[in-house]
Amino acid sequence: MHPGSPELWIRSHDEAIQLICEHTVAVADDMTVGAELEWLVVRRGCGADRVAVADLSRSLGQYAPQHDGRSAPLPSGSVLTIEPGGQVELSSAPFSSARALTEALSADTAVVRSCLARESIDLISAAADTTRPPVRVLDAPRYRAMENVFDRNGPAGRVMMNNTAAVQVCVSAGSSPSEALRRWLMLNEAGPALLAAFAASPAIAGGPPGRWESQRMRAWFTLDPQRTLPPRSQNPLRDYAEWALTVPLLCIRRPGSCWDAPAGLTLAEWIAAGAGQMTAPHVLPQRYPARDDVLYHLSTLFPPVRPRGYFEVRYLDQQPADHWRAAVAVVTTLAHDSRTVDTSRDLAAETADLWLEAARLGMQHPKLAAAATALLEFAAASAPEPILRTAIESYLCTIRSRSDTQVAAARPRQRGGL
Repeated sequence: MHPGSPELWIRSHDEAIQLICEHTVAVADDMTVGAELEWLVVRRGCGADRVAVADLSRSLGQYAPQHDGRSAPLPSGSVLTIEPGGQVELSSAPFSSARALTEALSADTAVVRSCLARESIDLISAAADTTRPPVRVLDAPRYRAMENVFDRNGPAGRVMMNNTAAVQVCVSAGSSPSEALRRWLMLNEAGPALLAAFAASPAIAGGPPGRWESQRMRAWFTLDPQRTLPPRSQNPLRDYAEWALTVPLLCIRRPGSCWDAPAGLTLAEWIAAGAGQMTAPHVLPQRYPARDDVLYHLSTLFPPVRPRGYFEVRYLDQQPADHWRAAVAVVTTLAHDSRTVDTSRDLAAETADLWLEAARLGMQHPKLAAAATALLEFAAASAPEPILRTAIESYLCTIRSRSDTQVAAARPRQRGGL
């Protein structure tokens, strides 16, 4: 049925709230976990140039993204997409354990590496591109519209779109609305400390001057704060839906290559205007928004934790080497059950609002360093499988060594001897 069909229209505020709530939290008895890994891409010997999408698609062969932007499943169930700057993203299937998840992503990453190697293309384990200007290579209506909106606030949007990579960890909402609420609150409240612990992008090409430990999250917080900062309310159901209706439309899908939306127009305003009452009929459809319009709008909201039936944690930088496994292990362990959720909230309570401080200072902020260390130590002690505990402990050693190096570098040198 076409979105212009009146049967699909959302005609009131309450209808929109109900639809959004249905797609925000889906309770289920079984705990499932997933992850999305982004990788920067370079061609060997040509690191200053971006790899063309056509070259990526040719090298990926049967796993190249299709017209819907997603690939056929890889052997372990992941699907692949290409991001605006040419980054490659693997999105896992859902799994019942973090161990199974990390094994599947490792296997599918190896397949992608092998495919790309045929064209001398490498995946780079880094959260930020530090050498190439932030230039978009993927030409799609969504990303053209996104670029136009973010450009109103400066260069941060292009930096994020083209020069960053993340680890996104997904966990199911819970077995009841109350469990979902506690898990949602924990993932948000622990966010600044975990952001600080996994901050790995102190430099980025095309960004503003000044060092931030996570330039990736600096870009996210700057490019469109109304869309990317944590919602004021922390309830993932109706309050999140109310917030979603107040965020301006990023784009409106329509035939053709232009998906631009009128500047500042919110979904609530489109609903209120109704059919045939738009002030810009050459831009907006002369109808109410359809169900798909509402649901697509949700995909253009980027808070640090995004409810999509499950909870998508978006504040973790991609990690050097294979430390993405630690990020997956920590988040899934802290969200594992009511005990880990409640203890994590207690450990993170003093730093729950320090989002900007976490992106700017990372583990150099004393309170954030203490909370992050406590959370990681608790995750290591609570990890349900030894392989997860090992990944977390290895990362703890890494950040402790990094901290010791920073302290030593900051210590004043003695001037001469007696």
